[in-house]
Amino acid sequence: MHPTRSPRTTAQGLDPNKNGQRHIVIGITSAQTCLNLTGRLHALREAGFRVTLISSPGELLDRTAAREGIAAIAVPMCREIAPFSDLVALARLVWLLLRLRPDLAEFSTPKAGLLGSIAALLAGVPVRVYMLRGLKLETASGWKRKLLLAAERVSAACAHVVLCNSQSMRAEALAMGLAPAAKLDLLGDGSSNGVDVERFSPGRDSELRMKLGIPGAAPVVGFVGRLTRDKGVPELIEAFDVILKRQPQVHLLLVGWFDEAEDALSRSIRARIACHPHIHCTGFVSDTAPYYRTMDVMVLPTWREGFPNVVLEAAASGVPVVTTLATGSRDSVLPEVTGLLIPPGYPQAISESVLRLLGDSARLEKMGQAARAWICRRYADYLVLGMAVSFYKRILSQAPIAAVSAERPAPGARAAAARLLACARAPLRATHKAYVK
Repeated sequence: MHPTRSPRTTAQGLDPNKNGQRHIVIGITSAQTCLNLTGRLHALREAGFRVTLISSPGELLDRTAAREGIAAIAVPMCREIAPFSDLVALARLVWLLLRLRPDLAEFSTPKAGLLGSIAALLAGVPVRVYMLRGLKLETASGWKRKLLLAAERVSAACAHVVLCNSQSMRAEALAMGLAPAAKLDLLGDGSSNGVDVERFSPGRDSELRMKLGIPGAAPVVGFVGRLTRDKGVPELIEAFDVILKRQPQVHLLLVGWFDEAEDALSRSIRARIACHPHIHCTGFVSDTAPYYRTMDVMVLPTWREGFPNVVLEAAASGVPVVTTLATGSRDSVLPEVTGLLIPPGYPQAISESVLRLLGDSARLEKMGQAARAWICRRYADYLVLGMAVSFYKRILSQAPIAAVSAERPAPGARAAAARLLACARAPLRATHKAYVK
């Protein structure tokens, strides 16, 4: 099913000093980003932190809170530019942070990153982290690109540390002047939560193939993620027509949903997907692991990424990947070893690369084995999550940050927060309900 909005938008029980634990608040814009937090929140809780997740309402927010054993507070935030709604969301965030009084706040994704980082500064949160999961401005142009660039710089300026999700993301952030090099941090080789290498493991799921209507011996090209333009789906559909002419038995498996974002697919492309006898679209699925075991090769023809979890999951499942040289995605493949890298925006490059791999079964198997070994060695979840926990412990104990920002908001910040709250007094009368699972 598609991640739907939850009507529950309230919070209660905001005890800032519960059990004397160090309190970490993590904020994201949309509930669907909860898919990228699997294991991370639980690991922090197991390490002794009290964790609160803030996001727009949605079923995924509720399920994530229950699964990870943390508190969740729903604060509606628009993904697109919406001045009045943004002001209301900012006021809500300031109010919440003043009530919660966390020791550390980490905000990520463009809108929550901007509003949450500003709110954390105004509320005087002692340690502030901006997690850079991707750069939306990379696919923008004109005034919108300038606006997004300015927003990224403000988000970074409000934080003590900008935590980058991949090596190329850090390089791009530095080149764009988002923050000085000393402020840009990277944990290990990147990734926000790594991969559960036991759950994502090699195999062949013949039963699932049968349910999907895919013949057991048919080659399967897979895609996992949001079905949008920025993910390169139009190029993939165009490339698949060429692949099908060369290999008439091939099927395309799209594991994901039609995201109604500004880069949503056109009606004509949706119609092609829906009517094509060799294209199978699952919609949103909560557990993607079995679907990788139906694939021979996975393609992520993305235009921008932070560090694509789906590529790591496919590799852990022993599936070679064709992805692009875009920021983030180029870090997720060892070229010619675990997969292939191509320029974004070229259907011909997709079709040629896929046909090259499907035409050499021995190489396909060798790549799959190398991909699995690389992931287990570098990106197993216990390694990545261990580094994340160590990072939070280290940054909370750092004297320079504690000395500079241990005090609560300065009078000017308090006055600014008060003005924001006054502007949104009516929306703030709504009660906020927290889920402590």
